[in-house]
Amino acid sequence: MSTTEPPSRAALRRARRVCVKAGTSVVANENGSPSLTRLGAIAEQIAELCNGGVEVIFVSSGAVGMGKRLLRKQSNLLMSFRDLQGESTSNEKLLRTKSFESLLAGTVRPHSSAEKKKFYDSACASAGQFEMMNLYSNLFAQCDVSPSQILVTQTDFTDERRLHNLKYAIDRLLGLGIVPIINENDAVSANLGYGPDDVFSDNDSLAALCARHFGAEVLLLLTDVPGVYDRPPSDPSSKLLPFYKSGESSVEIGAKSAQGRGGMASKIDAALSAVQPGSPCSACVVAAGSDLNTIRAVLGPSGRHKSKGTLFCTPGSDLEQQALLDYAASNSDENVSDEARRKAVAARTEARKLLAMPHSVRQDILKEMASALLARKSELLEANAKDMSAAETEEVASTLKNRLKLTEDKLATLAAGLEQLADMADPLNVVKSKRELADNLELSLVTVPIGVLMIIFESRPDSMPQITALAIASGNGLLLKGGKEALYSNQAIHEVLGDAIEKGSGGKIKRDIIALITSRGQVADMLALDEVIDLVIPRGSNALVSYIKANTRIPVLGHADGVCHVYVDSSASADNASKIAVDAKTDYPSACNAMETLLLHEDCISNGVGPTVLMALRAAGVKCLGGPRAMKVGLCDTAALERKFEYGDLTCQVEVVSSLDEAIDWIHAYGSGHTETIVCSEDSPVGEEFIKRVDAACVFKNASTRFADGYRFGLGAEVGIATGRIHARGPVGVQGLLTTKWQLRSTKGIHYVSEFGGNDPKKSYTHKELM
Repeated sequence: MSTTEPPSRAALRRARRVCVKAGTSVVANENGSPSLTRLGAIAEQIAELCNGGVEVIFVSSGAVGMGKRLLRKQSNLLMSFRDLQGESTSNEKLLRTKSFESLLAGTVRPHSSAEKKKFYDSACASAGQFEMMNLYSNLFAQCDVSPSQILVTQTDFTDERRLHNLKYAIDRLLGLGIVPIINENDAVSANLGYGPDDVFSDNDSLAALCARHFGAEVLLLLTDVPGVYDRPPSDPSSKLLPFYKSGESSVEIGAKSAQGRGGMASKIDAALSAVQPGSPCSACVVAAGSDLNTIRAVLGPSGRHKSKGTLFCTPGSDLEQQALLDYAASNSDENVSDEARRKAVAARTEARKLLAMPHSVRQDILKEMASALLARKSELLEANAKDMSAAETEEVASTLKNRLKLTEDKLATLAAGLEQLADMADPLNVVKSKRELADNLELSLVTVPIGVLMIIFESRPDSMPQITALAIASGNGLLLKGGKEALYSNQAIHEVLGDAIEKGSGGKIKRDIIALITSRGQVADMLALDEVIDLVIPRGSNALVSYIKANTRIPVLGHADGVCHVYVDSSASADNASKIAVDAKTDYPSACNAMETLLLHEDCISNGVGPTVLMALRAAGVKCLGGPRAMKVGLCDTAALERKFEYGDLTCQVEVVSSLDEAIDWIHAYGSGHTETIVCSEDSPVGEEFIKRVDAACVFKNASTRFADGYRFGLGAEVGIATGRIHARGPVGVQGLLTTKWQLRSTKGIHYVSEFGGNDPKKSYTHKELM
C-alpha cells in the first residue's frame, strides 16, 4: 500500500477550526472510571492543534458515567458511616443488597422505568460533570492550554437570541486560544430526547450541531470502533468503509455500545447532518478513540499518515469528488479492472439499445450535447480553472497546460462540430456492397459499430466531447480514462454529457453508455480486458501511446508522434511560405499537427525565401534550431540535438535539402507519418509529385499542416489521428469507428448448402453484383 496520503485526507489538515467529539466509551473505562491514558492522549493532541494555530471545539461525553461511579462511592460511604453509628435500619440494610441504580431510582415518583432512568442519569450527570471538568482542567494545564466548560440544552439552539450569545461566547473563547468543552446539561434536560428540528438527543447530534453553528470545517467523532463498517464489526466478513457516500454506501447496523446513548446509526446520522449542503463543515471522520494517535493522524500537521476512520463529505462538493477518486485508487488492482469491466459491459448494453433505435434518437442526443456545452459553459470553465490552477502549482509542463486549457472559443467549436455530426446522414446500416449468391439469395455488407471503445487521453479535456459525440453517432459504447491533470474538467464534462444523453434520448438511453474511469489504478489492468473492450484509442504523449501499444492485445488506433514537416520548394514565394510556416507552427504549437521541422530547398537561401521565412517565424516568437546544413550556411545560431523530435511549443528545427528527393527521404526517415505539406508555385509539377510519393496519413500542397483535423475535414469531430494502416488513417471520424457485418437473406423459400453440391446440384451460384 502506498504511504502517500490521499488528497481528500490531506485536505482535512488545512482546516483552521475543527470540532472533536469523544464518546463515553472513549473517555471512560467499562466500570465508569475515567480512562486517564485516552484522556491524556486527547488533551495532548488537542494542545498540539491549538499550538499549530487550529481552533478546537471539544464535545465530551462521560459525565453520567463518572457520576454513577461517584454517587455509588458516596452512597457506600454514607451507609458505612450509618452502620458505624448504629443508625441503619433493617430495611436500609436490605436495600443495600440491591443495585445503587435501583436504590436511587426508587426514590423518584412516578415509578415508570424510563422516567426513573432519566432522573437517575440527571443526578449522575450533575455529580460527574464537576469531576470530569476538574480532570480535563488538570490534563490541559499540563499542556499549557486553558479549557472552559459550556453546558447546553435544546433551547440554546432553538432560541435565536440564546444561540447568538452562544456563538459569540464560542468565538471569543477560541480567539483567546481557550478550548470550549461542550456537553449537554443533563441535570436540566434529564436526557429527555428532542424533536427533529435542529436539536439533539445525544452527543453525536450535539457535536454535529456545534460543527454547523460554530463554523467548524471538520468534525471528528471518536468512538469505540475504527469507523463505519458495512456489517457489524463483530462479523468476520465485515469491511471498514474508508469513505461513506450518502445514498450509495450500504451499512448493516449492529448493537450499540453498552456505555453511551448513541450507536453507529446515530453517528452516521450526525455525520450526514454535519456535512449537509450549506454547512461550513465540509467533512466528518468517524474513527477509533482507543487509538491514541487518531486526532493527530486525521487533523495534525502534514506527514506520512495512514488514513484512519470513515470520511463523510458534503454531497456534490469537490472534496467528495476527490474522496471518490481516492477511494477508487485505494482498491486493489483486481478491483480496478473489475470497475472497468463492469462499466464496459454497461456501456455495451446501452450501445446495443441505441443501435436498435432510429437515427433520429442519436441526432437528438448530439444536438442536446451541443446545446449543453454552451448552456453550461460557465460550469465547465470553472472546473477547468481549478485544473489550470493545480497545473500552475504542480509546475506542469507548458505544452500540457496549453492542451489543458478550455476557452469559450473551444467550446463553441466543439458545439459546432457536434451540430455538424447531427446533420450528417446515418452512418449505420449503410449497404457497402450487395451480391446475389444464387436465385433468391442475397448477401449484403453493412456498416455497424465496433462495440466498446476505450479512449485514454492526457491533458485534453476538449477530447471528451468530440470522442463522445463520435461514439454516439456511430452507436458505440465508450470507456474514458483521462489524465489526472484534467480531473475537474473531465468530471464536469462527463456530467454535462451524461445529462444531455439522458435528456436527448428521453430517458431511453442511460448515461452508462459513456463511462469515466476515475481510478488511478494501473492502466495495464484495463488493457488486459480484451474480452469486453474492442478498440483502444490513445491520445497523448509518445510515451503513453508506445506503452499502450506494447501492453495490450486489444487493437490500438492512434499515433505515437506528431513530427510534421513543411517543405518549401524553390518555386515558392516568400510570402506564401512565410504564412504557411508561421500558421503551421504558431496556430496551436502543442497540437500533434503543428509543424516541427521546416525543410528549405537550397535555392531558397540564395533567392531570399529562406531568410524571409525564418525572420517571420522569429517575429512570431518561434525559436529556430538548425540542422547540420542550416548551421553550416548560418541560418540558425543553435543546433538541433535530434533530427526527429516533437517540440510541442514555439520551437522548430530548420534544415536545408538539395532536392525534392532529398526532402522526401528526410521526411520518411525522420517524420512520423502524420501530416506533411509542400509549399510551391501553383503550376509547379513538384506539388503533385510530393502528394503522390510522400507516405503519410495526410499530405498537403500549399496548405498548413493544421488542416489535419476532423472538424476541418468536415467529419464533425475526431477521436484522434491514426498513422497506422489498419483500419483507419488520418483524422478518425465516424467512419473510423465502424466495422461491417454480412447479412444473408433468402428472398423466397429456404436455402441450404447441400443443394449446391454433389454431382447433380439442385441449385447453382450466380455471384451477381447487385451494387
